[in-house]
Amino acid sequence: MATILCPPNYVLLISLMVGCFVAASASNFYQDFQVTWGDGRGKILNNGELLTLSLDKASGSGFQSKNEYLYGKIDMQIKLVPGNSAGTVTAYYLRSEGSSWDEIDFEFLGNLSGDPYIVHTNVFSQGKGNKEQQFYLWFDPTADFHTYSILWNAQHIVLYVDGTPIREFKNSESIGVPYPKNFPMRIYSSLWNADDWATRGGLVKTDWTQAPFTASYRNFNADNACVWWSSGSTSCTSSNSNSTRSVLLSEELDSTGQERLQWVQKNYMVYNYCTDTKRFPQGLPPECTANKS
Repeated sequence: MATILCPPNYVLLISLMVGCFVAASASNFYQDFQVTWGDGRGKILNNGELLTLSLDKASGSGFQSKNEYLYGKIDMQIKLVPGNSAGTVTAYYLRSEGSSWDEIDFEFLGNLSGDPYIVHTNVFSQGKGNKEQQFYLWFDPTADFHTYSILWNAQHIVLYVDGTPIREFKNSESIGVPYPKNFPMRIYSSLWNADDWATRGGLVKTDWTQAPFTASYRNFNADNACVWWSSGSTSCTSSNSNSTRSVLLSEELDSTGQERLQWVQKNYMVYNYCTDTKRFPQGLPPECTANKS
């Protein structure tokens, strides 16, 4: 379990959450996850402190969490596939069960050596997505581990990179936009070949002479997420629910967080469905006008 090292007023600085909450994290992948496919290409190492996924021409690999969650904050440190990763996709996401599922996505689209990764994000509700935003990163995500976080509560979904918000998706049910709120979601991650679309629309294919491709994971932290129980309640409704988690369930971005979000979207966003008038000739989705996403 991670130790909360921050004074109470720090909790309210949502833009600094990663630095506060990941401190002294001692997650164990044996305890929290199971490798679900890949025929040995997914491995838990270092007594449960490290997980790696590999991809070769025969197969990729993937894992999923043992718990399901309904609201809260989830952090994972990931080091992406280095070198010529063109054609590969490392996906890290939350998803519910069923044909009318909810989903919150990070997908990291590989590229030729020296060219930037694209972070592809999407939000699904009731089985419908089409809410893509894409970003470059302001660092090399293959050189070291970086923290990728999902905050999900009744007000909004915020995606963070190293504590900096890159995307906010607000609850716009009041204007008829479905929002993920009814179904618990499990954490998934996979590394797979998508060279039919991932890099430059499929123009650049996977170079299998570079295989195996490997992504690494460490320091998973869901101490501030609500574990879904079979009884239909969550750990956040119990009497011992921690105060930090309670704050996150109602927290919105403060002025600093909004400024950092705008900085990322001004300087690093490379695609926004909310400005794609060619894709939506009959008019942009309603949340785009309401929220100026």
